[in-house]
Amino acid sequence: MSTKAWPGDAYPLGATFDGEGTNFAIYAENADRVELCLFDDENNERSIRLEEITAFTHHGYVPGVGPGQRYGYRVHGPWSPADGLLFNSAKLLLDPYAKAIEGEVEWSEAVFSHQAHHPDRISEVDSAPFVPRSIVIDPHFDWGDDTPPGTPLFRSVIYETHVRGISMRHPEVPPELRGTYAGMASEPIVDHLHNLGISAVELMPVHHFVSEHSLIAKGLTNYWGYASVGYLAPHGRYSASGDRGQQVIEFKQMVKALHAAGMEVILDVVYNHTGESGALGPTFSLRGIDNHTYYRVDPANRRRYVDYTGTGNTLNVRHPAVLKLIMDSLRYWVTEMHVDGFRFDLASALARELHAVDKLSSFFDLIQQDPIVSRVKLIAEPWDVGDGGYQVGNFPPLWSEWNAKYRDGVRDYWRGTDWSLANFASRFTGSSDLYGFSGRRPNASINFVTAHDGFTLRDLVSYNEKRNLANLEENRDGESHNRSWNSGVEGPTDDSAVIELRKRRQRSILTTLMLSQGVPMLLGGDEMGRTQEGNNNAYCQDNEVSWYDWESVDRFLLGFTRRLIALRNDHPVFRRRRWFEGRRVRGAGVHDIGWYNTDGNPMSEEDWNKGYARSLGVFLNGDAIPTPGPRGERVSDDSFILLFNAHTEPVTFTVPEDLAGYQWQVLIDTSREMTCADLLEPSDAWEVEGWSVVLMQQIQQT
Repeated sequence: MSTKAWPGDAYPLGATFDGEGTNFAIYAENADRVELCLFDDENNERSIRLEEITAFTHHGYVPGVGPGQRYGYRVHGPWSPADGLLFNSAKLLLDPYAKAIEGEVEWSEAVFSHQAHHPDRISEVDSAPFVPRSIVIDPHFDWGDDTPPGTPLFRSVIYETHVRGISMRHPEVPPELRGTYAGMASEPIVDHLHNLGISAVELMPVHHFVSEHSLIAKGLTNYWGYASVGYLAPHGRYSASGDRGQQVIEFKQMVKALHAAGMEVILDVVYNHTGESGALGPTFSLRGIDNHTYYRVDPANRRRYVDYTGTGNTLNVRHPAVLKLIMDSLRYWVTEMHVDGFRFDLASALARELHAVDKLSSFFDLIQQDPIVSRVKLIAEPWDVGDGGYQVGNFPPLWSEWNAKYRDGVRDYWRGTDWSLANFASRFTGSSDLYGFSGRRPNASINFVTAHDGFTLRDLVSYNEKRNLANLEENRDGESHNRSWNSGVEGPTDDSAVIELRKRRQRSILTTLMLSQGVPMLLGGDEMGRTQEGNNNAYCQDNEVSWYDWESVDRFLLGFTRRLIALRNDHPVFRRRRWFEGRRVRGAGVHDIGWYNTDGNPMSEEDWNKGYARSLGVFLNGDAIPTPGPRGERVSDDSFILLFNAHTEPVTFTVPEDLAGYQWQVLIDTSREMTCADLLEPSDAWEVEGWSVVLMQQIQQT
């Protein structure tokens, strides 16, 4: 093995094995020099200077270096915190383009570039024994006949889950596979997802991340993973097959298995900040490679960062090298790892040019023109913690968004909030008020009522107040205004009436979610009654609080959810490609959608503006689907009526005159434990129990 690097190439960045050796390339604009550090199995270090520099990229080729090689970088340059320059060659640094990362952080003063009690003084303690290593990988993998499912977004049903949490307690998953990519790809998990009817899994962060020192000191850990330090590396701890690059193979096997079952893979990605925390945080990678390039340094005080994320730092997406890192990462996960889309955490932070969020920013321009990334599913979490960061409805046409206004509107309605009916109707029909004006369609709205951040569905109907003491922050963390209602008793109860009401409200919320226009996202575990015991911020709970309890599955709720998803998948009237227009349909006496009060009359302006009104009849006309199918065939469907009642007492709906004379089959009645199939003869009235939804399908005209 050579002790000196050949010149090599500046492209591609990262470590690239060609069968005989490996090319190393790293961008460090303000550095004086860069050393490549290679480690053997005994952790002995050998340093090789990368003497070639092309357009600020330091590069070199080392013959004989191959897959499994552990490596890192030491970057030399000025130490001047007042100027935001934090070079320190005593710190071993991860390659930003590493395809695999091995090992955990061993927290010590050595992982900080500054001295513990003197932030402006450099620490000369070697960090190598305490930090992870980058790994050279072999990119070859037999994908066989793997084909992305290519499910159109308007037909998608998304399932948000955690790779570790979904399988950790599953009795049919082999113990050695639990909590891993292989566990996610195991037959019991894949069968559950397939039988549920979902079309895509949205995985919480799988980029390699670290657990913050503050959590480790408390005996906790970063469970959610929103602290990335490697944007091209799958998280090593989720591998059942060990390190040295095996996690890459295992991740690919997981994607292949999910694709084979007809499910897409969407990654929750965190390009807005890294796990290096604030200005006095640890040095693992970007801070030591080139602080000025990679982070948004406060121009008024270069010792500090501009923080739009609440984590202490914000990536500097105004710099071409940072934009390139993000785009190269996205393309890698699509082309090499075969993922089908991305959900961008705190996406507003990526759109800030000078300060304000700008939908004409360079980031959006790059996404729009990219021939690879622009073709996959792109979902924004459309906010950050900075001023003007709440941007629901304001992302460009290529994007879909987590619709927090849907979440809030549906929660308010199903907890009996006054003045909630009109907003509920807007959310149920796809939120055209948010997305219609910009040329987007209903699939711009990713509808959700619960997500990883907040109460589970069961907890939403069981708690008024969060129960986060286990996070050891004195219950100060997590959202305090949850728009929840405990159904009469706080937390666990033996009161059968309260238990029944909670189950009914869960069914009603799920029915609303699955039959709304837009794209439903189900929080993993909500289909089987998962509880976090009132913890609405379980980011640090890598234990039974967060793991799915497969021994306590609510079988009735699971069956009910399967039925709902099947209805959505079978009937295009619930997943229209275009907005309702309120128009009459040729040959039919009613519009594409009809809104009715309990008297059977069309909703008037006065009806919508009654603060106490919480009941509504909705007619969906199956003959009024305005767009053809994907191959040009005419799409038509059955017609349906939904009757919503968020009052405590039953409500009687009078049959609208223009719908009289039809027979109706009750498909869903959320007041009942099981789905039902009652055939209703023409009638003058239908009764709907409190806190319930009734879905009826038109059978025939008498």
